[in-house]
Amino acid sequence: VEKRQAQTYEELLREQAEGAGAEELAEAPDSDDEAPVYNPLKLPLGWDGKPIPYWLYRLHGLNLEFKCQICGNASYWGRRAFERHFKETQHQQGMKALGIPNSKHFFEVTEIEDARKLWAELQERRKGTSFEADQDEEFEDAEGNVYKKKTWLDLKRQGLV
Repeated sequence: VEKRQAQTYEELLREQAEGAGAEELAEAPDSDDEAPVYNPLKLPLGWDGKPIPYWLYRLHGLNLEFKCQICGNASYWGRRAFERHFKETQHQQGMKALGIPNSKHFFEVTEIEDARKLWAELQERRKGTSFEADQDEEFEDAEGNVYKKKTWLDLKRQGLV
């Protein structure tokens, strides 16, 4: 410690340069970080840069491939990524190009033909539940009886109401 305190600035720099050169030589043969990682199964890499264990790969279902025709036949590996993609822009743009709103009814629908059929079916259902004035309009007479429009007009023509 006393020797270091007595050294000049130039001597300290020279000593550090010699020490750095010696460290580089010592670390060169042991550089495991730069060696390519052995990954024959092409498993995804974890946070440490090494492949995740195979059991974890299977547990998360990353061995399952899901394709979405609406997204241009994009592949999604794993259930989680597949379910998440329905909220992503690529899927929303594909649905918009088909002229279909991206709603919860179309969750897990990946085929274009299936989406079109479901959309047509939903539109048919909506037609049945929408209000049509000529059929659903109701009238009430002085006594409080409620009639459909057609019945009301018939009774009015007959002079009963």
